[in-house]
Amino acid sequence: MSKLDIAPAFHLSNPPGLYDPSPNGYSHVAQLQPQAKLLYIAGQGGEDQQGQLSSVFAEQARQALANLAIALQSKGASLNDVFKLTLLIVDHDQEKLRIWVEEADRAWGTSMKPVCTLIPVPRLALDGMQIEIDAIAALLPMQQ
Repeated sequence: MSKLDIAPAFHLSNPPGLYDPSPNGYSHVAQLQPQAKLLYIAGQGGEDQQGQLSSVFAEQARQALANLAIALQSKGASLNDVFKLTLLIVDHDQEKLRIWVEEADRAWGTSMKPVCTLIPVPRLALDGMQIEIDAIAALLPMQQ
């Protein structure tokens, strides 16, 4: 049985009565299956394996997602197993939101995006760091 044949460990939804968040790259609600195993991934920034940061926000966002994918893969998970994100963005504005949505679309395609909280911040841990992505993923026992 392939991973594609297994039901997801969570269900994403956008309840009636709330606006459609999909143009902003997230969903409103995530409901976990009772037997789901949770993975908590520390905030991943846009630094490469050598610790270097691009000065371009889009490149940092793409690298942060790649770093998140590596952390998930180390436990047998993928971006498709992520149901909750927290985004910290330095000097957030509409242009950075547009870029984030493009990168989220690149990462998750046409699937519903994880529930998400975006928090504008004045700075992050490293000089020049513009984005940090914290994630929670869920796996069912058959996926582990």
